[in-house]
Amino acid sequence: MANTPGSPVIAVVSGPPGAGKSTLAHALATRTGLPAIIRDEIKQGMVSASTSPHDTGYDDLNIPTLRAFFDVLTVLARAGVSVVAEAAFQDKLWRPNLIPLAGFADIRVIHCTAPQAILHTRVAHRAETDPHREAHNDRDFLAAITAGAPTAQPFVPVRMDCAELTVDTTDGYRPGLAEIAQFITRPGRDAA
Repeated sequence: MANTPGSPVIAVVSGPPGAGKSTLAHALATRTGLPAIIRDEIKQGMVSASTSPHDTGYDDLNIPTLRAFFDVLTVLARAGVSVVAEAAFQDKLWRPNLIPLAGFADIRVIHCTAPQAILHTRVAHRAETDPHREAHNDRDFLAAITAGAPTAQPFVPVRMDCAELTVDTTDGYRPGLAEIAQFITRPGRDAA
């Protein structure tokens, strides 16, 4: 893994739906002065230019979104730009895309966690209040929760040989925002 002085940092903010990833990523970007690259925002940008009918749920954009997300991270890291990158980062799909970046960037993973009931409440709230979320199947997730059906396969966090930090987002952040920002900005492997 790249840890040479001057390697850009890719601070990966990961977690299940409703874990507060986007909110934390934007807060960290503001605090550290780094750009935030948000997977769902890239997909929302694709939706605005899409000719897909709304009733498809825009699932046809998932793979193009994944590619665009990692293309952006690659371009920025190769240019020496440190970033806060937010997406679910489930291990099976995301680790294979992160491994090549680790050859020239310092990957640091922030795992967002909260109790299931909180995750469900947050997803329900955004499904009801954020019209841009229709591209992310929040309503389907909410319907499954309401019906008592399993919402999806269990979330499997990305695992790599890199610095990791777990953040409880139940009520604010534990550890706090200042400590999480230091995890991103500390040089080299002593970030852990």
